[in-house]
Amino acid sequence: MPGAKSRPCFLTLGDVNPNLPLFVYLPGMDGTGQLLRSQTKDLGTAFEIRALAIPPDDLSNWEELSSVVVNLIEGIIKDQPSRLVYLCGESFGGCLAVKVAQSAPHLIDRIILSNPATSFNQRPWLQWGGQLSCWLPESVYEASALVLLPFLSSLGRMTHRERIDLLNAMRSIPATTTNWRISLVSNFNIDETQLGRITQSVLIIASGADQLLPSVKEAKRLVKCIPNAKMLVLPQSGHACLLEKDVNLFGLIEEQNFSPSYVSKV
Repeated sequence: MPGAKSRPCFLTLGDVNPNLPLFVYLPGMDGTGQLLRSQTKDLGTAFEIRALAIPPDDLSNWEELSSVVVNLIEGIIKDQPSRLVYLCGESFGGCLAVKVAQSAPHLIDRIILSNPATSFNQRPWLQWGGQLSCWLPESVYEASALVLLPFLSSLGRMTHRERIDLLNAMRSIPATTTNWRISLVSNFNIDETQLGRITQSVLIIASGADQLLPSVKEAKRLVKCIPNAKMLVLPQSGHACLLEKDVNLFGLIEEQNFSPSYVSKV
């Protein structure tokens, strides 16, 4: 994980172009920030892309992580306070995106949530699995990633390279860190009143074939609570939909009138 030796940081994916809106990707539980790679070519035509990388041994809580993200964004746009900022959170990163939007609403213009783990507490078996992982021998723990792989993705919709990248990302996290991050999403709680205070336009991408989380049901709940939210269902996609070869995030953003050409900084 280049550049993430001791504390969370931003990786630059693609070219640096301060004239483009800033696109900040908050990753899933792997924390590598690298799994957006297949989407960056097209996204890079309209955005400067940064991805949060969280070190494998990092045990920061939600408040600490959101503070890091806010500080990193402020550092990038300090000379361009009117620059558009998109925040894209996937799974675990979806929870973090909500926290960032709450703590610094003035920084964020638009939010994209891809199968956010805000419904994780509805899956108690995942919490039990996280606790069990700490007691497994390292070789068995690494092998368990193969068992979880079909729950995380629709393997037939991914290239061989993306399947390997996902597996390696899963194996990069120590059992202690996995258990800690599972505890974060298990205890994540945001009520309807708090969701109602999110005023940015929000696009919620939900996978119809998500075997890990009830993502479509959760998207419907979020759309009811967030004033300017809309949902997009990908009927055949699995949880890690942004790794699928037929899913083009920038194309979806354009189709939903969510691209920078449809928004201006107030």
